[in-house]
Amino acid sequence: MDTRFLESLIAVAEQGSIVAAARAQGLTPAAVSQRIQVLERDLGAALLTRRANAALPTRACRDLLPAMRQLVAQARALELEARPDTAAGIFRLGAISTVLTAFVPDLLHRLHAAAPALELRIEPGSSAALYEALTQGALDAALIVEPPFALPPDLVSLTLRREPLRLLAPEGLAGHDVAGVFAALPLIAYDPRSWGGQIAGRYLSDHAIAPETLCELDALEAISKLVARGIGAALVPDWAELGASRALPDGDLYARKIVAVAPRLPARPACLRAFRTALHAVWPDIVDGLPPPIPAFSRAGPPAR
Repeated sequence: MDTRFLESLIAVAEQGSIVAAARAQGLTPAAVSQRIQVLERDLGAALLTRRANAALPTRACRDLLPAMRQLVAQARALELEARPDTAAGIFRLGAISTVLTAFVPDLLHRLHAAAPALELRIEPGSSAALYEALTQGALDAALIVEPPFALPPDLVSLTLRREPLRLLAPEGLAGHDVAGVFAALPLIAYDPRSWGGQIAGRYLSDHAIAPETLCELDALEAISKLVARGIGAALVPDWAELGASRALPDGDLYARKIVAVAPRLPARPACLRAFRTALHAVWPDIVDGLPPPIPAFSRAGPPAR
């Protein structure tokens, strides 16, 4: 069924006559009448009651109009989403928890300002899981910890922020160094299987610190709450909503990088340009030599060491 024919029928129902509907659509009355006749034949029901200077929807037509309007709206949405030069449709974004709570609300607002017809859908998850979803085409972009490996050529990234490693410890241990803190308390470990947790694990290995491990968590907010209750200490990145913590002398050498990753050749470049514009609005200190909006992401830099 041609949705353009449905549009003509809806126009007649709204305008009250075939002549007025034809004028609104830029068609001839004969063309609109022919479209209605095709619909009546396809549906097997009379759709209009025709009078001298008017055409009114029949009972069957009134019952069908809500579904017809929905079909027309869906068809228009599909057309918009399929156009690579139009920032419209659904944009699927993956985001890790600390980015989701601290930055995505502002990003959503900025993206709507840049592309009102673009609908942002958020997929939460770990960096590794979101990266996998991106490579499989289930996401349009992802805000994750920089992978501990080089990106493949078909993906590109933009560094948004650096988060140096810091020490979380109860107030009573303020005078202890890192080794002293973990001699007194067990480690609440940032999950060493996660990409950010690998950085914290590397710090302990490089400094020959081998604390007793109480538990492993890939949830920085939960780690922070456990430390606040005095049952352990932790090494965590300086994420946006981190509370009281202690800087490490060489913590910047073990920084977690938050990056935006996307396909090098996206199916809908206009959507990615709108997303890039929103990123620059949320993170105005991004420096890559080009002003927003930018047609493509820059090449990924080397992974964090």
